[in-house]
Amino acid sequence: MTETVHKLYTSGDLSDSELKALIETDDMKAAELLRSCADEVRQKSYGKKVFLRGLIEVSSYCRNDCLYCGIRRSNSAAERYRLSREDILACCENGYELGFRTFVMQGGEDAFFTDDFLCPLISEIKEKYPDCAVTLSLGERSTMSYERLKEAGADRYLLRHEAASPGLYSKLHPQEMSLENRKECLFTLKKLGYQVGAGFMVGAPYQTTDHIIADLRFLQELRPQMIGIGPFVPHHNTPFAAEKGGTLGLTLRLLGILRLMFPKVLLPATTALGTIAPNGRELGLQTGCNVVMPNLSPVKVRKKYDLYDNKICTGEEAAECRGCLQRRIESAGYKIAQERGDAII
Repeated sequence: MTETVHKLYTSGDLSDSELKALIETDDMKAAELLRSCADEVRQKSYGKKVFLRGLIEVSSYCRNDCLYCGIRRSNSAAERYRLSREDILACCENGYELGFRTFVMQGGEDAFFTDDFLCPLISEIKEKYPDCAVTLSLGERSTMSYERLKEAGADRYLLRHEAASPGLYSKLHPQEMSLENRKECLFTLKKLGYQVGAGFMVGAPYQTTDHIIADLRFLQELRPQMIGIGPFVPHHNTPFAAEKGGTLGLTLRLLGILRLMFPKVLLPATTALGTIAPNGRELGLQTGCNVVMPNLSPVKVRKKYDLYDNKICTGEEAAECRGCLQRRIESAGYKIAQERGDAII
């Protein structure tokens, strides 16, 4: 398997059969070589910099009923909230003082967050903090909405495709949602000039290695600036409550593969990775990741943005969370970069 890793390192791609073998291997030498190569490739473009994204979880209301998600529409036990304009601006002010230069507004697909609400808010954030990037992660919207948000100043948009195989997508989502529309949104965002993030869950129910290979091929087609993957973690109030979830080993192998396939992409060490292993994010950073997303949301709402069970960093103040992450990042051998951290693709 080490030869396969070398081929991926030198060529940036593999055949489907080679990818399948590498994804499924338990060869520890290959795993360590993959980690080492991924770290080397990441440092060629980004050095030891780790970019912070200040995450503001704006709403736990969602119109969708995705089978894996704790804030799905039909979870009557979910605690719902939405942040006000003043709440969001206060999060940005706090984050700026702590050194964040990207703000990520993320939430369920909540009809409250109209273009008329978001556009003035985005413009105000950009006016107050001109050296900062505004990232949105608010789901599927119309082309006109994406255009208006871009004109207001939004720089980036995160929209995980979740599963590039129609059969798997349909098993994870309600009938009214379609993979075709999800992909169309992503290509529209790219066309409009957003820096785009896509990605998928690792170890989702019904997922096979062939499904993962389809995800990698779709990402090659889309060429996003950011790729977010993390292990599937079950939530107790969903149809997938009894599923096992994604593993650390498979997630790390895929992070290494992604770094070698997309040398200059922005690759986050996700909260879900830190949830399934105490040192998960550090291991992610050592396997090609160069982004972390600390929580800037008000502490009083953090436990309500309950996407999956045992989510970490739900009780810390933003300053504590940032300080903790800084120590962890430095202990892994990297350093926080106080800048927007744009992709250099």
